[in-house]
Amino acid sequence: MSISHFNAPIWLGFLAVVALIVLGYVLVQRGRHKQMLRFGNMELLEQVAPARPSPFRHAPIALMLVGLIFLTIAAAGPTSVQKVPRNRATVMLVMDVSLSMEATDVAPSRLQVAQKAGKDFVDGLPEGLNIGFVSFAGTASVMVSPTTNHEAVKASIDNVKLAERTATGEGILTALQAIDTLASVLGGAQEPPPARIVLMSDGKQTVPDFNDQDDPRHEFVAARLAKTKNVPISTISFGTKWGVVHIPRPEGGTDDVRVEVDDDAMREIARLSGGEFYTASSLQELTSVYDTLEEQIGYELTRGDASRPWLLLGMLLVAAGVLTGLLRRQRLP
Repeated sequence: MSISHFNAPIWLGFLAVVALIVLGYVLVQRGRHKQMLRFGNMELLEQVAPARPSPFRHAPIALMLVGLIFLTIAAAGPTSVQKVPRNRATVMLVMDVSLSMEATDVAPSRLQVAQKAGKDFVDGLPEGLNIGFVSFAGTASVMVSPTTNHEAVKASIDNVKLAERTATGEGILTALQAIDTLASVLGGAQEPPPARIVLMSDGKQTVPDFNDQDDPRHEFVAARLAKTKNVPISTISFGTKWGVVHIPRPEGGTDDVRVEVDDDAMREIARLSGGEFYTASSLQELTSVYDTLEEQIGYELTRGDASRPWLLLGMLLVAAGVLTGLLRRQRLP
């Protein structure tokens, strides 16, 4: 029963009344004790009341007083910070499925680990939240439009196919288009639901040329567009600096090609869009990143009413005090 604020703190002044009741009870008990000491025949007094009074005789009044304290707190309107699902929000999971995801520097492979962590991420989001899935290699495709059917998203993650090249910018633009489509359907007269893109990639953009930063399909241009649409991009740079893929030769054999992660580009995309940048080089690290994103994206902290527990406990204690008094002394304290 945590408390962060009171809506009507003036009611806490009633605690002074409770304090006066405690003081009055103590004074009454002392007065009774003095009257007993004035009894002239001490031998007769010991015969009338041979046993020392039990301290439990104060239990009924103590229970009721504590109950009054809890009821006073409830009357003051306590509030607490509560975690509430963002059921109107939209999340687009954008996953790199270029051939570099075959690298086994993250066992058993980057792709398999990304698939498992991605599905766990979907499982951890609120049921009412709209989730979409975009995969990209040389081009980008909306595998699942934003939906509350999370099982469909997980099934699509399981069925991704690897392809050549990496068009990160197109992945972002495709996700933005899916968000706009949903907003036009759900928005109506209200503001469109808040949206976020979660982009996971392991390598450098190859389509279009990374050095042509004026191309409208460039990842940095797409990140700036996301910023204007108020859609932050949380980027995850997944893999290691020593990743290798084996490319078959036409004449036989294979070529080993290094596929280093591109932390700098992922960091810049996050910065330009107003999102956050993360790195992960194992299933544990990737899962930890997704857990953090679940808390940020799936839930919001709001201040809500917290008086009910105090009210119920106060009522129970007052009732217990009345019942104890009746059982022990056949009357109220």
